[in-house]
Amino acid sequence: MDAGLPKIHFHDLRHTGNTLAANAGASIRELMERMGHSSTRAAMVYQHSTYERQRELDGLARGALGKGSGTQRARERKKAE
Repeated sequence: MDAGLPKIHFHDLRHTGNTLAANAGASIRELMERMGHSSTRAAMVYQHSTYERQRELDGLARGALGKGSGTQRARERKKAE
């Protein structure tokens, strides 16, 4: 009987779980521990970009552009002194 669901492999769940953990802020070391990896390269293979995360990063970049760079802010403070 076909339920009309996409065909996924059990291994796909590793990718999903690691992507969710990375998006939640897990460090590379934490991801390595979760997955049982001994190298950062192996841990990185399981991380994937998501549309939501890209939008979040775009928002952070736009916010930073409005504030100017750290060098620009330091120069402005120095002029004000």
